[in-house]
Amino acid sequence: MADPLITVDLILNDVQRTFRVPPGRRLLDLIRDDAGLTGTKEGCGAGECGACTILLDGRPVPSCLVLAASCENRTVTTVEGLVHDGKPHPIQEAMVETGGVQCGFCTPGVIMTSAALLENSISDREDQGRRLAGNLCRCTGYEKIFKALEVAGDIDD
Repeated sequence: MADPLITVDLILNDVQRTFRVPPGRRLLDLIRDDAGLTGTKEGCGAGECGACTILLDGRPVPSCLVLAASCENRTVTTVEGLVHDGKPHPIQEAMVETGGVQCGFCTPGVIMTSAALLENSISDREDQGRRLAGNLCRCTGYEKIFKALEVAGDIDD
């Protein structure tokens, strides 16, 4: 017999939403399959790569490790939710400007972690490096990502 569906009410990208999902549904699957927001990527499915990073109540977390049911009455922001009135977030603009994007697979997760760094005014490069350690990138060597953080910090001021 299939698991009964549960109701999960949450705020997704500034919109109150209700979803009916199986109890074991991951937040990543709710975002991609139920909400149809495919910007959030699945890399490893084990919380090691950071590709699926979203903001949960403003904190970056790997959505592959979060059960959707645990998000009841919480705020979830995906990479799509960083765009307001058609204007990209400063880190999105800076990633394009500095060439911080190559293959692009890690980009949504890197952007979400970076947005949280900027929101919390974390500008020390060493501290940024520690906090970005959960976002793996095979292409950029991270230098252009750090440059994007620097540029975005200036845009955001």
